[in-house]
Amino acid sequence: MGVAGCGKSSVGETLAARLGAVYVDGDELHPPENITKMSRGEPLTDEDRWPWLTRVGRSLASAEGIRIIGCSALKRRYRDLIRHEAVSPVVFVHLSGSRDLIAGRMAARTGHFMPTSLLDSQFAALELPEADEQAITVDIGQPLEAVVAKIATSLEERQS
Repeated sequence: MGVAGCGKSSVGETLAARLGAVYVDGDELHPPENITKMSRGEPLTDEDRWPWLTRVGRSLASAEGIRIIGCSALKRRYRDLIRHEAVSPVVFVHLSGSRDLIAGRMAARTGHFMPTSLLDSQFAALELPEADEQAITVDIGQPLEAVVAKIATSLEERQS
């Protein structure tokens, strides 16, 4: 989880390969109207997000084995809905980085519908995971392999 451009896809794909899991890009679960709206530079409203978040949670519920979904899950109530729909425990991994770092990454990527102009609205909406959510927070200001190793270690520690 995290704001646009924090590396959800890169980290999710690499972590899934390491864990033998399935990775799903949450962007693929958005209704077409959401993609169109964001492509125009318009932030999504909560009403826009509810069907998408429901799909994310149901995708987790239908999974066999470990499924990793890259999803912004910016607010506590979004994460609560995902947990509710998933029915089983969900571990959120918050990919945390500075606005400048993430803006630089967004400016460098090509072919993505999310414009850099929406980054401020993402940070404004972000509610950091609270202690009772037992999320894993990782600083993305390090190499991809180091980020993935930190997540994998944290997940292993939770299982033991």
